[in-house]
Amino acid sequence: MSSHDAATEAAAAGDRRRWIALAIVMTAAFMDLVDATIVNIAIPSIEKDLGASFGAIQWITAGYALAFAAGLITGGRLGDIYGRKRLFLLGTAGFTLASALCGFAANQEMLVGSRLLQGAAAAMMVPQVLSIIHVTFPAHERGKVFGMFGAIIGLGAVSGPLLGALLTQWNIAGLEWRPIFLINLPVGVAALILGRRFITESKAPKALRLDMVGVLLVTAALLMLVYPLTRGRELDWPLWGHLMMAGSLLVFGALVAYEKHKTKKDGSPLVELSLFKVKSFAAGIAVQLTFGVVLGIFFLVWTLYMQIGLGWSPLKAGLTGVPFSIAVSTAAGMSVQKLVPRFGRKVLQAGALTMIAGILLYFFVAGRYGTGIHSWQMIPPLVVMGLGMGLIVAPLTDAVLSEVPREHAGSASGLINTTGQMGNALGLGLVSVVFFGQIDDERLAKAPAEVGTAFTNAFQNSLGWAAGVLALIFLVMFALPSKPKQHLEGGGDEAEDAAPETEKEPALAH
Repeated sequence: MSSHDAATEAAAAGDRRRWIALAIVMTAAFMDLVDATIVNIAIPSIEKDLGASFGAIQWITAGYALAFAAGLITGGRLGDIYGRKRLFLLGTAGFTLASALCGFAANQEMLVGSRLLQGAAAAMMVPQVLSIIHVTFPAHERGKVFGMFGAIIGLGAVSGPLLGALLTQWNIAGLEWRPIFLINLPVGVAALILGRRFITESKAPKALRLDMVGVLLVTAALLMLVYPLTRGRELDWPLWGHLMMAGSLLVFGALVAYEKHKTKKDGSPLVELSLFKVKSFAAGIAVQLTFGVVLGIFFLVWTLYMQIGLGWSPLKAGLTGVPFSIAVSTAAGMSVQKLVPRFGRKVLQAGALTMIAGILLYFFVAGRYGTGIHSWQMIPPLVVMGLGMGLIVAPLTDAVLSEVPREHAGSASGLINTTGQMGNALGLGLVSVVFFGQIDDERLAKAPAEVGTAFTNAFQNSLGWAAGVLALIFLVMFALPSKPKQHLEGGGDEAEDAAPETEKEPALAH
């Protein structure tokens, strides 16, 4: 065999390894996405089985999002320092163990604690996914890969509620809701075994240190903001809650000041503030945060409305969501491949306007048909909403990361995921205000027949909030670049970005 043939064969093998590595990290991302959506559909079953309060229900969902958000920047930075493959495998192992603990939880306290652990493990695993993609694929292939990533997000949205509904409804071995967590065990074990073999290790090119003060400040700021929001209604909005939320802004300010000092001192801040000088990154982060709020509000109240308000079974609620999820997946796949290269930022803005149209249509339909509404009457607004969401989710990641220097890939992906999850946790916390705040518990205790009407009204109020936040997102999107950098012709940075990282890591050498 000639040296040329040997080189071609080696390149082909490397190419195969690259796509296998992509499949592994996307499976892990899929597992995390499914886990976030699968729980919502099983909430009424968990509430009934464990006697969980509404406060505990919010913590089962918001606790995961909070632990996830608080640890994501740290997880991204640890990947930069100790190796993205190592942190991915460690996070996957922790996520799998925490899933087992959730599945065997004996009471609501154990379930909330296990969900916090699961969120913390996901915070180590998930940032490595975007980092590994960013350093494994050259710029000209990344558009296609992020398109696939968007389709996986859509598939996760399809599979989560449906899988959760089926597993809960089937009541396998009398375990009721527990299999929604236990299903992660075989997937996690497979990801660990294959990940060790096929993922290539990569680190930041210069030595970095972990910023523990930054870790403590970002965790404290997030807890001070989300904890009072989640517990506020239950405790009748005490003064300490308002003071805590106001204090969180001061802690965020202290974090920025400290990170500036840390950058000058040793160049190893937890949050790479220089990234915010990149206009596309700063604007994308703002969009990610506010979009997370919309998703946090919508998905939890939608489940409570269908299953408690309308009295639907988990399976009926899960099947109702399928058209929405298919629409998300379809639009996500199309947006990056076909639409963004031609229309750029306008695609994301069209997505925001389309989602608003879908939400307003849902508001009208829910009000018109009341508690007598059928699944098929929800399909038109859900499809419109799903198409809008799909036009946002896939191109947004591409737009935010498009101008980020490769050495800050871990930090940037950690920030992208953190702001999305922080928005999600904020949205879940706001459910106390926009949904439960509209429900009079004492009145419903005296007149159970009014539950459906009360939940429908609360759902409509939540939709109004979601539409308002989306209108804000539409305006913020004007600050995004008209087209992501990868889609612009030429450019020295892109050529440099497309070059393999041979000086740092042998491309996909094992």
